[in-house]
Amino acid sequence: MKQYVIIVAGGKGLRMGGNLPKQFVPLAGKPVLMRTLENFFLCSPEINIILVLPHDHQEYWKNLCEEYDLSVPHRIADGGETRFHSVKNGLALVEGDSAVVAVHDGVRPFVSHDVISKCFACAEQGKAVVPVTDVVETLRKVGQNGVSITVPRSSYRLVQTPQVFPAGMLKDAYSCEYRADFTDDASVVEAKGYTVELVEGNRENIKLTTPFDMIVAKGLCNADL
Repeated sequence: MKQYVIIVAGGKGLRMGGNLPKQFVPLAGKPVLMRTLENFFLCSPEINIILVLPHDHQEYWKNLCEEYDLSVPHRIADGGETRFHSVKNGLALVEGDSAVVAVHDGVRPFVSHDVISKCFACAEQGKAVVPVTDVVETLRKVGQNGVSITVPRSSYRLVQTPQVFPAGMLKDAYSCEYRADFTDDASVVEAKGYTVELVEGNRENIKLTTPFDMIVAKGLCNADL
């Protein structure tokens, strides 16, 4: 079964100057986004990679690929107004409905090959699948009045990507109109009435969003994982 991954990288309004978008920040000598693409390619060269970038970032990305001699084959789709619209644009490049499609954050370069393979295998059985990890810290729920209570962490999971689906299911889900409560692809699929299954993710699969995350990421690059 043909496999795709839609890698979503960045939204609108980010400047290229000193405020470099996080997906282009160097990590151990290579842009974060480049590491993410290479990770999927190393997992399986057969995965068809679709990179979704804001239109005004695409020339910069092309120059980066030449500078770093990136040889990972991929196609580029235009980023949209929201993540929902970006994924929808990427889906337009997926051929047919019999494939399986992963959607992955461009700033998650440390997803393990085992997690990628498990998610694709589940989707090939017709399932919608999301990798998760356990919550290891105590959780408190804050009410509207500011009063907080402890909630059982065993009832919650932390959600990661790639989230993987049969292509027909994902296209059907994304045929709907955008809603503000669509926080990820699983929420779009669930809104269409599909059930989402969970598989164990890997804790190293962090989303790089803060300077502290970059410190952790440098450590992961130096670790023997």
